[in-house]
Amino acid sequence: MAYTVLAFSLVEYQTRLAKVRARMIEHELDVLIVHDPANMCWLTGYNSWSFYVPQCVVVTHYGEPLWFGREMDAAGAKRTCYLEPHNITSYPDAYVMNPPLHPMDYLAQRVLMPRDWHCGRIGVEKDNYYFSAAAYDALWHSLPKCELLDATGLVNQCRAIKSPQELIYLDHAARIVEQMHYIAFELIDVGLPKHHLVAEIQRQATLGVDDHFGDYPSIVPLLPSGTESCAPHLTWDERAFRRGEGTCLEIAGVHRRYHSPLCRTIFLGEPPSFFLRADDALNRGLEAGIEVAKPGNTCADIANALNAILDKAGFSRRDTRCGYSVGLSYPPDWGEHTMSLRASDHTVLEPGMVFHFMPGLWRDDWGLETTESIVITEHGAKPLCDYPRHLFVKK
Repeated sequence: MAYTVLAFSLVEYQTRLAKVRARMIEHELDVLIVHDPANMCWLTGYNSWSFYVPQCVVVTHYGEPLWFGREMDAAGAKRTCYLEPHNITSYPDAYVMNPPLHPMDYLAQRVLMPRDWHCGRIGVEKDNYYFSAAAYDALWHSLPKCELLDATGLVNQCRAIKSPQELIYLDHAARIVEQMHYIAFELIDVGLPKHHLVAEIQRQATLGVDDHFGDYPSIVPLLPSGTESCAPHLTWDERAFRRGEGTCLEIAGVHRRYHSPLCRTIFLGEPPSFFLRADDALNRGLEAGIEVAKPGNTCADIANALNAILDKAGFSRRDTRCGYSVGLSYPPDWGEHTMSLRASDHTVLEPGMVFHFMPGLWRDDWGLETTESIVITEHGAKPLCDYPRHLFVKK
């Protein structure tokens, strides 16, 4: 069939499917139902803003995966997936937000049963934004002959090591977020309404760099200022930037759904001495963490190297994670929900893993964020972005 949008080669999609099937064998699963849109895209290429209604990809041990979604979205599947048309199935609009009807009933009765996929051990992503309690109940009631098992993270773990083409997309995303930060520092000023700055950041995010377009982010720009910067996930309003305040900018460049997050803090005016001390400690902690981020070491080694520096400087942030794996994502989060940079995560680092090393400092009435997205290489960690790593001051 003709493809209008295909981000990867068929060989790469087949390699991904083989990884997932090997993991299914380990977990003794006969069928896997995948609801996470990032996992759906990674497995089939499907890319559409349709995740507000139930949809999924069904994987068995033979043949192509099967895409299942809303009838009107099947056209998008045919234009973005590598699948043959007979492996693209859909449910009618009568099942959209119309209780007691539920699309998972249709999946079970009209799709799985005729294919004899309704028995045995079926894996579902229980702990996932896109798989509701109602969806689980519908499958449970409609599939009395199967055992529904939790397969949360099964596909996510297969995505941990990025392919060369994925790293290229992440590199394009890194170039985009660099330009977003340049624009932010150039335009931010006392008296500028915050939403005006966000408008320009988002414009640059969409324009991209060179001929590499900017995709929409899984998280909108986050930029709390002053005392509000102690709350890292605040967005924006119409209030103006003020002198004597720092603003934490948490943004990501995105290309073909691949995210390169990068955070920096901009202070308008003269920063207080404690802010400068925190900036110095945070930068030294980042350097220490990046130094040990090499194959054979662990996620915990990165966190411990950072924490040792921050503890000594009086800015302890123990018992909180300082990063997470990133790559292909959809709203509401750009993390992959697998590895975390924390003292209790002893996952061994391997070349091709990508992390947002994110050791923000949030105190009672101030915050400071300086981060790096890093890729693990054969020789150590390489920051994806080439952007100055320090507190930015604009007087």
